Amino acid sequence: MKGVFPPTEAMLSEEVPGDLRRAQDERLRRVWAAPTGWRYWSDVNNLSIGIWYTLTCFVFMLAAGVLALLMRVQLAVPENSFLSADRYNQFFTMHGSAMMFLFAVPMFEAVSILLLPAFLSARDLPFPRLSSFGYWCFLIGGVFVLGSVLFDAAPSSGWFMYPPLATAEKGVGADVWLLGLSFIEVASIAAAVELIVGVLKCRPPGMRLNLIPLYAWYVLVVGVMILFAFPPLIAGDFLFELQRSFDWPFFDPARGGDPLLWQHLFWIFGHPEVYIIFLPSVALAAMIVPTAARTPMVGYSWVVLSAVGTGFLSFGLWVHHMFTTGLPTISVGFFSAASEAVVFPTGIQLFCFVATLLAGRVRMIPPMLWIAGSLAIFTAGGLTGVMVAIAPFDWQAHDTYFVVAHLHYTLFGGFVFPVIAGAIYFYPAVTGKLLSPRACRLAFWLVFSGFNLAFLPMHLTGLIGMPRRVFTYPAGLGWDGLNMLSTVASFVIAAGFAVLAWELVRPLRGKADAGSNPWQAGTLEWAGETDERWGIRSIPYVDHRYPLWQEKRFQERIRKGRYYLPDAPEGLRETMVTSVIDATPVQVHRLPGSAWITLVAAGFTGGAFILPVFHMYVLAGVSAAGAVGAVLVWLYQGIARHPEAESKDAGLGLTLPLYASGPASVGWWAVCITMIADATAFVSLIFGVFYYWTARPDFPPEGAAHAEAVFALAALGAVFAAWGLTVAARRLNKGGRGVAAALCLAVAALASVAGAAALLWSLRVNGLDPTLHVYPAMLWAIVIWTVAHLVLGAVAQGFAFVGLVFGAITPRYDAVLWNIALLWHFVLVTVVLTVALLAGLPRLM
Repeated sequence: MKGVFPPTEAMLSEEVPGDLRRAQDERLRRVWAAPTGWRYWSDVNNLSIGIWYTLTCFVFMLAAGVLALLMRVQLAVPENSFLSADRYNQFFTMHGSAMMFLFAVPMFEAVSILLLPAFLSARDLPFPRLSSFGYWCFLIGGVFVLGSVLFDAAPSSGWFMYPPLATAEKGVGADVWLLGLSFIEVASIAAAVELIVGVLKCRPPGMRLNLIPLYAWYVLVVGVMILFAFPPLIAGDFLFELQRSFDWPFFDPARGGDPLLWQHLFWIFGHPEVYIIFLPSVALAAMIVPTAARTPMVGYSWVVLSAVGTGFLSFGLWVHHMFTTGLPTISVGFFSAASEAVVFPTGIQLFCFVATLLAGRVRMIPPMLWIAGSLAIFTAGGLTGVMVAIAPFDWQAHDTYFVVAHLHYTLFGGFVFPVIAGAIYFYPAVTGKLLSPRACRLAFWLVFSGFNLAFLPMHLTGLIGMPRRVFTYPAGLGWDGLNMLSTVASFVIAAGFAVLAWELVRPLRGKADAGSNPWQAGTLEWAGETDERWGIRSIPYVDHRYPLWQEKRFQERIRKGRYYLPDAPEGLRETMVTSVIDATPVQVHRLPGSAWITLVAAGFTGGAFILPVFHMYVLAGVSAAGAVGAVLVWLYQGIARHPEAESKDAGLGLTLPLYASGPASVGWWAVCITMIADATAFVSLIFGVFYYWTARPDFPPEGAAHAEAVFALAALGAVFAAWGLTVAARRLNKGGRGVAAALCLAVAALASVAGAAALLWSLRVNGLDPTLHVYPAMLWAIVIWTVAHLVLGAVAQGFAFVGLVFGAITPRYDAVLWNIALLWHFVLVTVVLTVALLAGLPRLM
């Protein structure tokens, strides 16, 4: 960075000539224009991807709602035959799966992709093509999973897929769930990486961490939670599908397995997911409440610390769902206390909202009505949550309709109502139009009253004995009237959503113009222009939490191009990268334009996950190779484009570099964050080994064959060599010795392959059969996981080798080598742990 920072008032006050401003506008408009015709679907801009993503989530939610209505029709009267038992089971499995995996978490990511750049005054997120890839993966996976209902091929074992029921399920339903949702989880992690890096590295200059909007804080917390919550489920899916496809006995007690391992892995994901769903809704409320109260949020720091605390504590609650599985009493007591403790940070956030409303002069704008309803419903759900967190009560209410009622009060109040409030609030920021206040209020009262009439009686239904997950029930048990009331009220809820859906999709020309800031908010998302696709006209210097309230000329200066990057003379899309803590300008980051390669990569990736459902393993392998090839082409297109100059005038007397590598670059952060998620999945597999060791007396069985330590240690030696040569290649290239660096990478790739072969042989040589017992099955699962990463590492080394040979990587443009070296640090740790397990664990046992 060279020049003046921060800018002076004199700099900001200097006027831009009208002719120059109009020329800048035209260049920016041309650079950020959406592709037309059929090429529209190749767009990667956050506005397009965010709108597609949000609408897709909304459609999936409506589909899941239709399934819920059909189930309520079945339960309206005793001994009903509207749905068969199997069809009902498919519907409730897909209702829960769709709401959790296709609506709740993806909707948070969709809204964040759409709005986060506006909150941060960024032109776009740092990896637009990654957002596009994630969306297409989500769409393909969601259609595949939800569409299975239409072919009578949906899973029927519940959205939690407990073994042994699910492992023994006939047909392809369970495989659709396992592989389809694993595919969607990959999309979720991709979006989380994008959002975390966006918050950390794409803030406007001057916006220190203690100044970022509360929504961005919640995005950061939830993104990190996704990195640690989703991988255990991916690891569980991996073991589950190995048992389904190849009869490896991870959950078969007759061969040393244990069905409870699945419950542990599932709920290590499942309970944090409740807060992954809840916290984004709090984020939306955190933006709406200060605007409605016309005052800054009371207790900003307390809200941030409480959000972090809620996220942290949520990972210690998973046994909350397993109180009836026969765990030791001391464990039940610990997790019961932890379940109660999470109430404190949650309560702090709610009390800060109430204090803000009391401190200000509240206007009951339509989105605030939905937030008020959310607070009421979620508080009721929280109170019943305290009840089921007490183990003796949970033993009575577990698997009854009391839990169904509690779950829906929590999720409707904690997510659905705030999301609708956010849709109403931010609709003008995206479209420039206002939703009808009358329609929004009508929809609210229909949904609010219908919800309480539907789910409040379920508490009583459960307390008088009605179990959940039953498709019918006999008459005369006191459930008849309550079930009929719930069914009728569910159609009232549907009517409310119908009103809202029509108001959202009806033509814009019939809606009132919103103006530039219809709610008189103070945050950055209202500083842009809804009729332009460039995000923000110029990237501002920000040193306030509510700059639109605290600086009178702030919005005017942005729109007149008085801040950073007011022009696009090179005809390229750009945004600014800043430092993680203080948001000091670091780089002008060039963003890619429209491309089909992300759609191609998503299609091949979908084939790699979906084709194994039908046991088309060869085609799945070909599809996986196609996915890898598409991603390599996508990445090579990026590294082959070198900037035309070393640096650029960013405006206001500031000159910034156009290229960065290592920790200064956004790519390095993306690789680091991705590998943290990957390492979490691997640790979950290691957890499985120690779980069996402590829970099963026959792990390993007496006289069992073990891995051959000599080959395992040889693999470790080869991998150490591959890692050392990769790090050396980066340093040699930096010193201008490109040929030596390329040679190191070539040898490193061979060493990687040799290490993978030695690991496989360490199990094969002693004849370990993974179908006989869970001990060899776990060893094989971990080795397969590690070998896959060694192959990935070898492909990365080969990619860098090609980049060096063809000049895409040079001593100056070496970000790829930094990123691959970082990847190999994680691969080395994975191999070290695997070899320790293979060679050391038998000696401990």
